[in-house]
Amino acid sequence: MNLVLASLGLTSTKVINDYRIACESRAASLLARKEVFAGKAKFGIFGDGKEVAQLAMATYFQPGDWRAGYYRDQTFMFAIGALTLQQYFAQLYAHASITADPASGGRMMNSHFATRFIDEQGNWLPQLTSKNVSADLSCTAAQMPRLLGLAYASKLYRSPAFRKVQSHFSYEGNEVAFGTIGDASTSEGMFFEAINAGGVLQLPICIAVWDDGYGISVPQRYHTTKASISTVLAGFQKNSTQPGYEIFVAKGWDYLDLCRVYQQAVAICRKEHQPVLIHVKEMTQPQGHSTSGSHERYKSAARLNWERNYDCIVKMAEWIVEEAIATQAEIDAIQLEAEQKVRSAQQAAWHALLAAYEQEKQPLIALLQEIILPTTIEKCNPLPAIIQDLTTLSPVHYLDITRAAHKALYVLRDVPYINKKKLHAWWHKHKRDNTKRFNSNLYSSTSLAGLHVKSQPPIYTDHPSQVDGKEILNRCFHALFERDERVFAIGQDLGKIGDVNQGFIGIQERYGALRATDTGIRECTMIGQGIGAAMRGLRPIVEIQYLDYLPYALQILSDDLATLHYRTNGGQKAPMVIRTRGHRLEGMWHAGSYMASIIHALRGIYVLVPRNMTQAAGFYNTMMQADDPALIVECLNGYRLKEPMPCNLAEVTIPIGVPEILRAGSTITVVTYGAMCQIICAAATQLAALGIECEVIDVQTLLPFDRHHRIVQSLAKTHRIVFADEDVPGGTTAYMLQQVLEEQGGYNLLAMPPLTISSKPHRPAYGDDGNYFSKPNVEEVVSKIYGMMHQMDPFAYPSILP
Repeated sequence: MNLVLASLGLTSTKVINDYRIACESRAASLLARKEVFAGKAKFGIFGDGKEVAQLAMATYFQPGDWRAGYYRDQTFMFAIGALTLQQYFAQLYAHASITADPASGGRMMNSHFATRFIDEQGNWLPQLTSKNVSADLSCTAAQMPRLLGLAYASKLYRSPAFRKVQSHFSYEGNEVAFGTIGDASTSEGMFFEAINAGGVLQLPICIAVWDDGYGISVPQRYHTTKASISTVLAGFQKNSTQPGYEIFVAKGWDYLDLCRVYQQAVAICRKEHQPVLIHVKEMTQPQGHSTSGSHERYKSAARLNWERNYDCIVKMAEWIVEEAIATQAEIDAIQLEAEQKVRSAQQAAWHALLAAYEQEKQPLIALLQEIILPTTIEKCNPLPAIIQDLTTLSPVHYLDITRAAHKALYVLRDVPYINKKKLHAWWHKHKRDNTKRFNSNLYSSTSLAGLHVKSQPPIYTDHPSQVDGKEILNRCFHALFERDERVFAIGQDLGKIGDVNQGFIGIQERYGALRATDTGIRECTMIGQGIGAAMRGLRPIVEIQYLDYLPYALQILSDDLATLHYRTNGGQKAPMVIRTRGHRLEGMWHAGSYMASIIHALRGIYVLVPRNMTQAAGFYNTMMQADDPALIVECLNGYRLKEPMPCNLAEVTIPIGVPEILRAGSTITVVTYGAMCQIICAAATQLAALGIECEVIDVQTLLPFDRHHRIVQSLAKTHRIVFADEDVPGGTTAYMLQQVLEEQGGYNLLAMPPLTISSKPHRPAYGDDGNYFSKPNVEEVVSKIYGMMHQMDPFAYPSILP
């Protein structure tokens, strides 16, 4: 047996330690479930029944490697040293502290794992010496697109084109990206899209499917054709003439065979950059799916009996004793020690949480006790009751403390300020502290943030050449690729032909096929390819050919990229740029402008809407210096419109969240963006002839929106405002209205109700007439703004039509 173990890189000591970790992990699952049912945590989902396979996976997971997995992988996290038992329970209790819960500071549900790979200043931490875990998601299969990108980075780093920029991120692309997924989740489209792309690209991905026969309560036969994902994927198996996957099948209770499989699979990945899939069958789930229900409701007695007999920890213990690696007495002692260790860690985590609450509660109680009340209300002093309620409440939470303080502030409303000055100071600090605990880090706030990139406007000669907008973009991209070797771009038709609008013409020819790469039609995993590569220090530009096709990727953008910096509490980032084109052109699926859907789904990603290609180039230059992700929506009808070529195009940077006044005026403020800027400016010229001077403002970025309140400054001058765009009624115009009137306090400056101008509620009809009558046009804008002024002063602006 020692020779067998040695051939797998194992020793008896290693085996015993693995068994110890498995027992601790199982004990943690069992105790955590009890803590939820005791009311000390909101919800629990655990990795019991998956322990042994994860030990095998951890054995061959090296520093520099990456994981994109899901919420069953706690044993793996314990085994690689990326999670302690106390941290595990701290996350269960939602302890809002990075020290207590390094993965998220209490923001993610339990068993959602991550390691921190940037410091508080946003700088990259060394990845080659770390075992790296990209932040988990609850959304089933949503880890798969990012897994593709983590492996794609290894492919790029192995190539000569990226060798110079691999320091601290890669060693010649030897890093493997490990993925885990539950068998039922392989029914998701993202899984199949990622599998196909991984095979096409031949990436070092090692995917494990944990198969316990069920997806919550639904048995396997309802999920997968032939009830076997490895059988279904057999067509992806490589052969002597065609590349593909190596596919392995193992049993989840067979420790030795799992180690054999992982040793072989990972070696193939690491050396040959060939994808592998390991279908781990005959797994169990002793406590059912989660604390939301019991598996006894849907599993037969025979199945439950089988699960008890083939519990992976039971089988591992039997094997250890049979091979004389340890005695039964030693096995029993390990189990007892594991339970004691887990209980100790749970208590430490619970008491640390209570101590944090007490640290917040006690100063408030002390302040309330020392407040001196006027004699008029002293007899019916309500403060003792508030103090008593707060004191007796156990456990207390930050929300309870906030509610008590809020109640006290209102009952003290008639008390002189001097008597409650300290309470006010406490309240403001308490509010700031909770903002940091629960609301911070949606975007980067470091010196690397896009908001801090210095503005550099375009400079023109006295007689600049007039060129197509596409030429400006093309020159911008050439300059980006020349000065930063981390930059690469992927997209449909982007490589060989330089994209459908020629923005990337000549880039592949000059910089190579790995820096400007054609992809298949797979928007979701293209975004994932960018996310994973950006996590590993590269600077991807991912092109979605048309804005209308962004919904294919919207889920992964919203759930993964947009939340990444927030859900890790500033511990991870993926600074990528998503390039697309939208607004007006032709037809229902090449003229999209559903910006409200985007800005509501993508908080956490900058949304930039340049009106022309010079502005777009400035945004690319800005964002490629920043550590935030951004979506840049170019104007579909702008590539052949003439623009003056700046003489400093490579240095042009457009500030984020800063509108630009395109036309000064004193009568009315008109706020717009993107392709509508042309329409509004043309309408403003006609309106000027009618005695209406429009101040036209291009917001330039929707997220963030007008950080310095320039629009409300214009409204203070005109006292009238119009919001115009190509979204549906009540879409982005409503968002802009809310930002200006509510957030910026513009409501009190209005002399009359605001006006919104939008497209019709349906998709645009095809052809010139369809576009004209579906989207705002110059004549409509003139009519609506003139009608607004007629309403204000019918004598100065008489009715045009009865």
